[in-house]
Amino acid sequence: MAQKDTAERILDAAEALFSEKGFAETSLRNITTKAGVNLAAVNYHFGSKKSLIQAVFARYLTPFSNQFSEQLDVIEQQQNTPEQLLKLLVVTLTKSGLEKPDKFGVFMRLLGLAYSQGQGHLRKFLTSEYGEVFARYMKEVNRITPELTPKERFWRIHFMLGAAVFTMSSVDSLVAMANHDLGSQSDIKEVISQLMPFLASGLMATDTNEI
Repeated sequence: MAQKDTAERILDAAEALFSEKGFAETSLRNITTKAGVNLAAVNYHFGSKKSLIQAVFARYLTPFSNQFSEQLDVIEQQQNTPEQLLKLLVVTLTKSGLEKPDKFGVFMRLLGLAYSQGQGHLRKFLTSEYGEVFARYMKEVNRITPELTPKERFWRIHFMLGAAVFTMSSVDSLVAMANHDLGSQSDIKEVISQLMPFLASGLMATDTNEI
């Protein structure tokens, strides 16, 4: 078995188990058993469980980040609306291999786990590897929301992320429910088309301070 194939099998097994069971609940033994390799192979290719977690994210985010940077080169020269900035994320996803519903759902579940399970090393890794391109995106978000305070912008961005992660990590179930309850055929594109204006409105909502 080629070394590259071994590494891919380990990544496939880790990705599936992490998204199903969580990071803390998945042991290296679980991963080696599913991948059909020994622990030495994991140590050789990745060195540690933390590095393996980071590699799982890098497999998704490196092509995404490269495509995102190219899209930002164009959009930074324009006057953008919230909907356009959000659409940029969707366009980038479809060009970086995450347009398949199953892969998209797995990635979103992993992203949600990164928040909920307190993987501090992962946040440092993501900031180090991809912080520059996302800082460029946030600069555009800041530019179209000058009326928001940094605190308001922080919360709204994270509420948007939470809604997106919840929706897209369970997109198959949502599509099935929509098909049943509405009596019409839906797909991931329909879900995204409904989600985008909701997120954009949340970002730009007027703060009444009535609570």
